[in-house]
Amino acid sequence: MTIADAGRRNARVAVPAASIVFIGGGPKAAMILERLAANLPALFEEPLQIHVVEPHRPGSGRIWRRDQSPLLMLNSMAEDVTMFTDDSVECSGPAAPGPSLIEWARGVLDGSIPDAEIPDEDLAEQLRGLRPASFPTRRLQSLYLEWFFRRTVRSLGPQVSLTVHRDVAVDVGPAGTGHVVRLASGSALPADAVVVAVGHTDSEPDSRSSGFASFAGRHGLFYAPPAYTNDVDFSGLLPGQDAIVSGMGLAFVDLVVLLMEGRGGRFREKPGGGLEYLPSGREPRLWTGSRRGVPYRSKISAPLQGEPAGAPRYLTAAAVAGLLERHDLLDFNEHLWPLLAKDAALGYYRELFTGHPRRVAMPWAAFQQAFDAAAWYSEERRALVEAAVPDPADRLEFEDLDRPLRGRRFAGAGEAEEAVAAHIRNDLRLRDGDGNSETLGLFLGLLRVYFELGRLIPLDALTPESRPIVSGWWHGFFSYVDSGPPARRLRELLALHEAGYVRFLGPDLQLAADEDLGLFTATSAQAGEVITAQALIEARLPAPAVEGSLNPLLAALQKSGLGCEETAAGAPAGRGTGKLLVDAAARIVGPDGSTRPGLYAAGPATSSWGAGAFSRPHSNAAPFRESDALARRVLAELAERRVPSTAGYSANRLAADLSTFHASLG
Repeated sequence: MTIADAGRRNARVAVPAASIVFIGGGPKAAMILERLAANLPALFEEPLQIHVVEPHRPGSGRIWRRDQSPLLMLNSMAEDVTMFTDDSVECSGPAAPGPSLIEWARGVLDGSIPDAEIPDEDLAEQLRGLRPASFPTRRLQSLYLEWFFRRTVRSLGPQVSLTVHRDVAVDVGPAGTGHVVRLASGSALPADAVVVAVGHTDSEPDSRSSGFASFAGRHGLFYAPPAYTNDVDFSGLLPGQDAIVSGMGLAFVDLVVLLMEGRGGRFREKPGGGLEYLPSGREPRLWTGSRRGVPYRSKISAPLQGEPAGAPRYLTAAAVAGLLERHDLLDFNEHLWPLLAKDAALGYYRELFTGHPRRVAMPWAAFQQAFDAAAWYSEERRALVEAAVPDPADRLEFEDLDRPLRGRRFAGAGEAEEAVAAHIRNDLRLRDGDGNSETLGLFLGLLRVYFELGRLIPLDALTPESRPIVSGWWHGFFSYVDSGPPARRLRELLALHEAGYVRFLGPDLQLAADEDLGLFTATSAQAGEVITAQALIEARLPAPAVEGSLNPLLAALQKSGLGCEETAAGAPAGRGTGKLLVDAAARIVGPDGSTRPGLYAAGPATSSWGAGAFSRPHSNAAPFRESDALARRVLAELAERRVPSTAGYSANRLAADLSTFHASLG
């Protein structure tokens, strides 16, 4: 596919002065490409060749491709999804507003967006039924992403030629002052700049997964290792068969959908409320547990009823500057988490006090003044909340939110199961009704500090021990609270539980392979009973990996020494976080700490903050800021190579460095 295929017929481009190769063509690459288009007039006006290497359809890529189950949904509402850098985004490049997903759908329907591809009637019906608060299918989202990519290609200007290679990059190496990217087909692409945006990738199984796979093979059992759920073949999982499921996050939700509705079951509303599951007879029975023992928190339906939330009050540029004056490096748990927790809690309490004043015993202004003065982990803060919030159920403690069943001992599996079901019912009461909009205050407060942390704190300002906490616990906690499934999915889960097709094991799940029994076993450390089954499913994405990656390009970067895996402080030799190491400017870092001009990486495979590929409109979200800074750096470096600086540091290079600095520090 060339630029002409995307709508620019008979476009002719002069001999290019420079070339850029994107390895990966999903949403992250598309967003960076759009920022290139927006910044080209100011930073690079010469002929430019762009290559996009992507085995799937460009724009949607692998995860968001259209050829997946029509039952799988986004965990964001249609009004909360955009690919466009609007005027809320604080970046050096120009804003380029465009339609959110719901606005795009309306434009397609009224004819104001005539170039969308709607390949079948099922998707056309989804389009007609889409509402702002709808949770669209991933198939429908793929059409929006692919349209965005085509629109971006058309905006590149007449001096740009773009070619999409439906291929896989297997290697990148130095070539003079640039690089050469080699493809699985044997083609070689010269590049002055390379942007690696491969998204979520697969990796070699770890020792535990390999052991489980070997055990399953010896005993004729079913085992599914961590994987993207839609790509797993579950045909070997038989109707009525017991299966242990490890993990209760979003991959678990997809698994339940595919094994229940995907096998012909359906739900209907019960006269007294709730859902009833009508089985097809082809379902297995799932025994599920995890570290928390509960699914992700559901999305929230209630609007704010009190004062609108403001900018973070405690995690500020001034606060961070003060910390950096006193400490060479910042510890996440000691220096940052207390500020993050306090800001997120302020969002919760602001909505509780101003939206539901009958549930508190103090005016908001007085509470906020006292809250300002109290450290998060202090008796003063706890005493203030106890005095101002009479109902203990309305008081927010993040340790309880993160581990709602912690410290409880259950008499047996039945008691643990009922505790999980009661937790889900209470979560739906809080988040899927009109009476508890403080949960939305928490959602927004946590969302703001999640993005603000990446804006204010360069990764190299963190202690080595803190970096894996950021990519591990912090990202997981944010996902658990703010990126859960639609409430409908949790109601379905309760219906499946009541019908006996989903059973809850409880928290602190422990798995084993019993050679004597020839079966997998599972137990909750807080319940004690052991469940045996002929099937085990690990419902999660593969852990990221550079060492042992199944992505040939990541493996080649590691082997050549151009790139390396981020290491975790104190870990044994050879053990890293699994992330491709990049610096604050998104440059790939080698094992000796060196970087090579023009070699970049972005997205979830990297050690960057990794704030996602798309986000909410009018939110000044990190993905837009990061993409703009990277695009400007790439273009400025290309321009600098074309016009050597006699001073040794060109104006374009200075502009790029300032852009990166501002994107990191605000």
